[in-house]
Amino acid sequence: MVGLKPSDVPPTFMVKFVGAGTAACIADLVTFPLDTAKVRLQIQGECLAEPNIRIVHYKGVMGTISTMVRMEGAASLYNGLVAGLQRQMTFASIRIGLYDSVKQFYCRHSENSGVTCRLLAGSTTGALAVAFAQPTDVVKVRFQAHVKFIDGNRRYNGTVDAYKTIAREEGVRGLWKGTLPNITRNAIVNCAELVTYDLIKEAILNHQLLTDNLPCHFVAAFGAGFCTTVVASPVDVVKTRYMNSTAGQYKNALNCAVTMVINEGNTAFYKGFMPAFLRLGSWNIVMFVSYEQLKRAMMMAHGSWESPH
Repeated sequence: MVGLKPSDVPPTFMVKFVGAGTAACIADLVTFPLDTAKVRLQIQGECLAEPNIRIVHYKGVMGTISTMVRMEGAASLYNGLVAGLQRQMTFASIRIGLYDSVKQFYCRHSENSGVTCRLLAGSTTGALAVAFAQPTDVVKVRFQAHVKFIDGNRRYNGTVDAYKTIAREEGVRGLWKGTLPNITRNAIVNCAELVTYDLIKEAILNHQLLTDNLPCHFVAAFGAGFCTTVVASPVDVVKTRYMNSTAGQYKNALNCAVTMVINEGNTAFYKGFMPAFLRLGSWNIVMFVSYEQLKRAMMMAHGSWESPH
């Protein structure tokens, strides 16, 4: 058997809530450079030139990463990491940690959890998570999108300064910029990610192809990552561009999407697809494997703490 043995007692609400946020942070630490590369490729062609900074052209995932390291230093790959971890502790804890509870609520009148119940649960927790975590996402994207040459000027002097500057220059509403496309994206992502993982894992176990352990979690997470990237990429590109835009650049998220089609064609919606897939595929694998193991470890620790000595 690979990994920890499944607990006889189902994980508690708090175990799922804390475990989801922690597992998502672990996944972010591992895959953050790919996420930064994805953001840079998505905003390429936007022609958002900053004063005294020449436009940088990126080519492919590895080309983007190597260009960033050469021109901005290796630390640039982790621009926005603090905001990213803040985001995951709020965002993932809600959208993943609450998923089972909300699914049970929607399916309370039926014996089995149907696809409709799961889709409703996924879209509900995904949308709810955005409402709480949107400011952290805005700050993360701003850091990742900012091109800063070595010894060059910074857009923000740290994460706290970024929150303050955005609120001061764009109003508090600026911190919730792109909430609608982000809610749309994350309702889609959550459904594709959690429901696909749920269904693939369930099918593997029902057909006894694998046991409920690491190999099963790995396969289910990889499939979930691919499906999610295909479905969510267009919304993700619009979200990234709109959140990174200057005041007045786009009227709204729909205007951003229309402008992209007019200026760059339909293929613009799949800009950064490969790093998005590499990131989401690897992120899903690390997150789900970590989440499953963390739930079991925490339940084991909980059981040993409660058992009499």
